[in-house]
Amino acid sequence: MSLGQQLAPHLPFLRRYSRALTGSQEQGDLYVRATLEAIVAAPTEFPRDIDPRLGLYRMFQGIWNSANYDVADEPSAGGAEGQEAVAQARLARMTPLSRQALLLTAMEGFTPEDAAFLIEVDTSEVERLVAEALAEIEKQTRARVLIIEDEPIIAMDIETIVRDLGHDVTGVAVTRDEALALALEDRPGLVLADIQLADDSSGIDAVKDILAEFEVPVIFITAFPERLLTGERPEPTFLITKPFQRSTVKAAISQALFFDESTVPAEA
Repeated sequence: MSLGQQLAPHLPFLRRYSRALTGSQEQGDLYVRATLEAIVAAPTEFPRDIDPRLGLYRMFQGIWNSANYDVADEPSAGGAEGQEAVAQARLARMTPLSRQALLLTAMEGFTPEDAAFLIEVDTSEVERLVAEALAEIEKQTRARVLIIEDEPIIAMDIETIVRDLGHDVTGVAVTRDEALALALEDRPGLVLADIQLADDSSGIDAVKDILAEFEVPVIFITAFPERLLTGERPEPTFLITKPFQRSTVKAAISQALFFDESTVPAEA
């Protein structure tokens, strides 16, 4: 089996991780493309003595950490002041190492040992970084969350997780039309949306309806993530795979809010 065939099944999930790190489908997919270009340019540098998925993420982390890689939509500027502004812009949007450790373990399912290998720290440091990220989440801004989910048990589970994290739930919609009505009635600061809804309508269409009215961060929930992580069309920036773990939902919500500036500060 060729290296490309070995890596292909893991690319959708690398896109998920990269999008979560950057808070953007466009920027996230650019980092993935840069990773693939680096592998094609120097295939002998790909680590062959480890699992292909681990090697792929390790190559990605090298691109992510490289100060020489500029995403395509980076603001252009000349002179020393312009270069400093570019550097500050990059640092401002950089996901901290603690959040990288949390996303790698909670969302991508790597063991602490594998996460340590990927971000080049000791395993004990990964555990400390994850604890640091979780502590940051406790201090994070509070959001008003709209849940779009037609399975009652799953909706209740999500609602419980959301409330336990200190967020408010504005409502639970089971159809496209109901989702838009609830969003307009009580504007949310975050939307959690299933893909397939009760009346055979689409959660994607429901979200499009909402985004046509106002901007809001969205996390999609699906049993078939690879269908929404192709990199070939407008796709979700944040995505949770069914069946999900509580820690995965927590990590996704915190990272979506990490890039959003419209949420209400948590009470002291």
